[in-house]
Amino acid sequence: MDTRDLLLEAYGRIPPLVHAAVDGADEDLLAARLDPGGNTVAWLVWHLTRVQDDHLSEVIGAEDVWTAGGWARRFALPFDDAETGYGMGPEQVGRVRASAELLGGYHDAVHERTAGYLRTLSADDLDRVVDERWDPPVTLGVRLVSVLDDDLEHAGQAAFLRGTLERR
Repeated sequence: MDTRDLLLEAYGRIPPLVHAAVDGADEDLLAARLDPGGNTVAWLVWHLTRVQDDHLSEVIGAEDVWTAGGWARRFALPFDDAETGYGMGPEQVGRVRASAELLGGYHDAVHERTAGYLRTLSADDLDRVVDERWDPPVTLGVRLVSVLDDDLEHAGQAAFLRGTLERR
């Protein structure tokens, strides 16, 4: 298996997890919390998708799917379009309300672009420096693994949260 196929396989595991967390759930379940300071399924899925969208858009050199695809307008969240959810407090987390269809649709659109980009990569591309604000500078390979790690972690949290909320 080459690097491109490995990345496609890994990123391809995220959408089924996202859909398992949101499909068939109503907005109230998606916005519920285990405690007042906790995250919601809606926020976790929106955030993991925004991070993938934001970070991949940066390395691709393209506008975020969030704005280019009209998702920001459809979600109509009370945040700046550049917001990804990083560092949000409980009040802001609670303001992310969306339907399962909206969350899943946005994630699918981002995944489609991500997979298309991953299909173009060679192993040599992964050594390209994409962020010099860090020491050592961040390569494309490190950025892709970082996004993958974050997305899988949040998708697992969303699945756990939904299951726990449904058993209440």
